[in-house]
Amino acid sequence: MPKDRTFRLGEVATLLGVSSDTVRRWADAGRLAARRTKRGERRVGAAALARFAAELGSTAEPSTVVRQSARNRFPGIITRVTKDRVAAQVEIQAGPHRLVSLMTREAADELGLAPGQLASAVVKATNVVIELPEPARRTRLRSAG
Repeated sequence: MPKDRTFRLGEVATLLGVSSDTVRRWADAGRLAARRTKRGERRVGAAALARFAAELGSTAEPSTVVRQSARNRFPGIITRVTKDRVAAQVEIQAGPHRLVSLMTREAADELGLAPGQLASAVVKATNVVIELPEPARRTRLRSAG
């Protein structure tokens, strides 16, 4: 993953499950590190976003689930990858939700998983599968609202 990957504030809002105005306020208050481009756009670095998302997820209030299907896809950002000789633990922050996937180290290495990377946690029964967007296309995220 390129070290200089950055996200527009709208993308950050979508990934964290909040409004763009909330992200702007966090950036203005210095709570979320953002820098301006030469064109004046505010951007958030991948590593800074991963740290912030992990911090935000640890303080999020759990919501009450009334009904949920057996298959769920949670787009988010990888906040942590821990590997030993055989296994890997991958944490994704998807809005206020922190999801953890256990997989083989080989699978994590083949996917090149790293903090700051966009990914989706796909949940079916007790399994969490990590998906990455197509590298050939640049995916544009849209805010809901």
